[in-house]
Amino acid sequence: MTNPIKPVRKIVLPVAGLGTRFLPATKAIPKEMLPVLDRPLIQYAVEEALDAGIQDIIFVTGRNKQVMEDHFDHAFELEKILLERGKTEALAISQSMLQEEGRISYVRQMNPHGLGHAVWCAREIVGDEPFAVALPDELLQSKPGCLKKMIDVYNELGGNIIATLKVPDQETSNYGIVALGHTVQTTGGHCTEVKGLVEKPKPSEAPSNDAIIGRYILQPEVMQALSSKEIGAGGEIQLTDAMAKMIGHQAFHTVEYTGGRYDCGSKIGWLTANIVMAMEDPELAQKLKDVIG
Repeated sequence: MTNPIKPVRKIVLPVAGLGTRFLPATKAIPKEMLPVLDRPLIQYAVEEALDAGIQDIIFVTGRNKQVMEDHFDHAFELEKILLERGKTEALAISQSMLQEEGRISYVRQMNPHGLGHAVWCAREIVGDEPFAVALPDELLQSKPGCLKKMIDVYNELGGNIIATLKVPDQETSNYGIVALGHTVQTTGGHCTEVKGLVEKPKPSEAPSNDAIIGRYILQPEVMQALSSKEIGAGGEIQLTDAMAKMIGHQAFHTVEYTGGRYDCGSKIGWLTANIVMAMEDPELAQKLKDVIG
């Protein structure tokens, strides 16, 4: 008898980065709180997770992230003023990201040792459950959301699921790259078996053009692989290296992402996200066209 597929209830959001590419703005404000239109970047990742049915949010934070914690809490003085002034719509917006008590957790990554280390810092809260990981820098816009599609595939296949995107040859050295196996058909579309993972290979050494983007569904055994704290590319503990150790021991598949993607860890990606999303807003599109000509 096969073991039932455990549901994905938790997501890890690594948000301990320094945001040096946005200095001096990020000297006092976390890059995850930079606005894309009227919402901070981190809110898009949380909303994507909630839309996918995930219940528990785990932030892996660092120093100077208190304002992000406050964003997902009550702002009592603001709420009191809005209520007194009858601004019910603004009050509802202010309270829209409040979650049931105990559904949001925070754990500190005290030293910046890479993505794998950040995920490992959440090991005690993750426990023995499968979990998702989302990198908030990667703003993904699609209907249904990327995580929703991944969880639909996971609920059929179990194991580990990673989101990928086709990239040009010259960009493989910027990503973890997947060596692909056979195609699997699911009710949500096709996905592909993962035969291997290589972190940031040279174009001549890349096994494919399928790059890992910032969405994962992982089994808890990845924490054991991360516990060795093996140093990989860039002198950091790489999540890709830990996942590679699980191939052949657990089911491992990719889901190719085809929606809008904006790397908001870069200035041009963040600016592009603001412009594209503004152009999709009926109230802003024409005004923006008037400005940029």
